[in-house]
Amino acid sequence: MTDLQLGQRIPDFTLPASNGKQVSLSDYRGKKLVIYFYPKSSTPACTQESCDFRDFRGEFAKYNTEVIGISGDETKAQLKFITKNELPFLLLADTEHDVSRLFGVWQWKKLYGHEFEGIVRSTFLIDEEGRLAGEWRKVRVKGHVDAVLETVKQMGS
Repeated sequence: MTDLQLGQRIPDFTLPASNGKQVSLSDYRGKKLVIYFYPKSSTPACTQESCDFRDFRGEFAKYNTEVIGISGDETKAQLKFITKNELPFLLLADTEHDVSRLFGVWQWKKLYGHEFEGIVRSTFLIDEEGRLAGEWRKVRVKGHVDAVLETVKQMGS
């Protein structure tokens, strides 16, 4: 697990992005940032969650907020996922799971009696100064984006 606490500055990290560039947390300084960790591109729940963030992107933008997704997928799979679902934001490839571990979302999971390590669907809100302003762990997709947007609105522009 992680020791990240609300109000704590998040250590800077850099990951390869779906646009072929390296993207760092510090690139978003001065804006709020929603980071959603999702288990695997092109699976039903991950597609729904990503499309929900896509559909509310304009609302987030009104509050100076960017959205990015992070998974363990290679950028090639993420680019295909973006293209298929017309996602207007970057996806970052955490293939070594370092950032997932930093946020405490790389955990043991159980599915159909099999145990394996993977990303537990979670979302984090980072403020303009790079501090943790909100977190949602073990996310259920339905209504999740609404809850994140409501928190962003409460923070103001």
